[in-house]
Amino acid sequence: MKQFAIRIVCCISIILLVVATGCIAPPQENATASKTGSTAGGNQLIPGTTETPSYVTDVTPFVTSTPTGVYRTIVSATPVPQDIYCRIYAITNTFAYNKTAVSFNLQYPPMYINYTVKPTNVTYWDYIDTKITGEKEKRVKVDKYSPDSWFEVTVRSKLNPDEIYLKEGFGTAKGYNTYLNNTLKILNRDDMQIEFYGNGITATASVWVKPEGNFDDTTQFNMTTDCAYFASNPRNVVYIATTKATATPTYRAQ
Repeated sequence: MKQFAIRIVCCISIILLVVATGCIAPPQENATASKTGSTAGGNQLIPGTTETPSYVTDVTPFVTSTPTGVYRTIVSATPVPQDIYCRIYAITNTFAYNKTAVSFNLQYPPMYINYTVKPTNVTYWDYIDTKITGEKEKRVKVDKYSPDSWFEVTVRSKLNPDEIYLKEGFGTAKGYNTYLNNTLKILNRDDMQIEFYGNGITATASVWVKPEGNFDDTTQFNMTTDCAYFASNPRNVVYIATTKATATPTYRAQ
């Protein structure tokens, strides 16, 4: 009797297991997709690609050439022949309160005057305060340009000497800078008198003008050795000063 009851329980368990298994439905395919892999709209999808958005259009890419590595050379502009200037005067002199003057009828400005100076140096001993507590003044050797060393260029009207177009030069004694090299530019048209004046200094100066417009015969100039191109400057100024070297006193402790 006991064995019969066990058999009945086993049969009931098996029946219940089969019934439970039959209630689990297999997963269904997407209702919007067919067995061929197309969407409800009928556009076939290819694995590994995405559908092109509707706001763009497929086109064939342009074929571009491979760079050859060739570089373009920028050619410098050729100076205009009318911008060439020729030297009409040059002087090298040691000045000791002496003056030299020349004149030129400038019909086609500008005119450039370039000069280089070699001033006289002075050396003396001086004392400086180190401003360090407990330390005494130091005796130093000073080497600088002499205050009595100066050079001056004056450009005035030859017919009206009181009409001065330019006065510039080197030396603090005259209120000028201490540039060892200067280039001056005169824009006025007149019969010019150019004066070089100085003291305690050796100076080399030269005057440059355009051959065209100032000379009827320009063949007298050697364009290779007597002429040069100056950097153009459109500003309406009387002179242009360019720094080449500035005096700086030196101090050596003793």
